[in-house]
Amino acid sequence: MEAEQRPEDVPMESKLKHLELIQGVINRMASNSFRLKEWSVVLVSAILFLAAREDSGEVALIALVPAVVFWGLDAYFLRQERLYRALYDHVRMLEPHKIDFSMKTDNFTGAKLTWPSSLFSTTLLAYYLAVVIAVVSASIAI
Repeated sequence: MEAEQRPEDVPMESKLKHLELIQGVINRMASNSFRLKEWSVVLVSAILFLAAREDSGEVALIALVPAVVFWGLDAYFLRQERLYRALYDHVRMLEPHKIDFSMKTDNFTGAKLTWPSSLFSTTLLAYYLAVVIAVVSASIAI
């Protein structure tokens, strides 16, 4: 027989459920970011392959377009992930009876929570600059 749920446990269960919902969003944002990196490599590689086959450095430079677009999208997902991490920290500190299941991140501000900050984060900058340098090098070599 299952143990009866005590009324004082209900608010804590609500808090845990809210934290699980937020963590799910954070996981999806991280997954989307990873997929963008995969697609950027695939598209840039395909364009560079075509450029090498055509023996055209100018065609190779077209690979900069998806690299830059994916960089911007990746920064968007990183920003969203950071906002939801801020929401998670906020909910984590709330009293259990104050849980309202809000998923709004509008109230969170800070230097690391902006799109430009995400665009030039260490990880994205290193990854996408490497892609851009590879494209430019390939266009010169072709």
